[in-house]
Amino acid sequence: MGNRTGQTVWLFDLDNTLHDASHAIFPAINRRMTAYVARVLGSDLETASRVRTDYWKRYGATLLGMIRHHGVDPAEFLHEAHDFPELADMVRVRRGLAPLLAGLPGRKILLTNAPEAYARAVLRIAGIDRHFERVIAIEQMWVHGHLRPKPDRRMLRRLLAELDVAPSRAVLVEDTVSHLQRYAGLGIRTAWVTGYLRSFAPSRPQALATAEAGVAGAATDAAVRETLAAESAQHAAPAIQETAVTLVAAEAQSSPAAPAETAQGPSTRLRPVHRPGYVSVKVQSTHQLLRRMRGIGS
Repeated sequence: MGNRTGQTVWLFDLDNTLHDASHAIFPAINRRMTAYVARVLGSDLETASRVRTDYWKRYGATLLGMIRHHGVDPAEFLHEAHDFPELADMVRVRRGLAPLLAGLPGRKILLTNAPEAYARAVLRIAGIDRHFERVIAIEQMWVHGHLRPKPDRRMLRRLLAELDVAPSRAVLVEDTVSHLQRYAGLGIRTAWVTGYLRSFAPSRPQALATAEAGVAGAATDAAVRETLAAESAQHAAPAIQETAVTLVAAEAQSSPAAPAETAQGPSTRLRPVHRPGYVSVKVQSTHQLLRRMRGIGS
């Protein structure tokens, strides 16, 4: 696990934080979701994309609309979105990430809303799995019988209590700025990784959270609450609740198909200029953390 000296506990997000998920994985999730909707509807991809957009706007997630109007199985939807036999060819990691994590002083824990099997597979492919003492995935985010994925504060409070770690000793390293905003109020320090963020294609039914507005985060929270309420009303088993909320979380984190895949010209990267007050440090990649550790008090 490398250098565990010091008091800092690093809570690393996975997608678009430790690797470039926008390069291939998120566009693939986008395509697979649209293709699944097309099969259920018996329609072409263009119609399926419009339906996804409508469901996103009405319910906060495609999944909720598909459950309400088409009776889809959340587990099947989840499998369709994350089943990548070619995952090894899709993971893109910057050179030197493993030595960086080995040399970063303090404990390292992965905290991701992605499914555990997917998360562990990405860590293994990236060659960094041994640097994390624990993997906290969506399946481990139950609190008092309810699934509480990021950015739920109860889940993080419970995790810090289990670790016997004061919030002031924890640093959340994350690309989703709305998550940082929610958790900064707990007294933890926050590192915002922006280097993998890309602009969104018009076909995507989701708005990108920027430093000026946490709109996507609010939509995610609403979608998670709506999913839990809907599944509880149907007396769904915990496993069904888990897969349903996992899908909401996955779609909320997903980037659209890159503009390069459309007729809109080359892909462009989002370059946030401002650092919100609740962000302790803003970096382009985790590689900058060692150079900026002083800025977050580590």
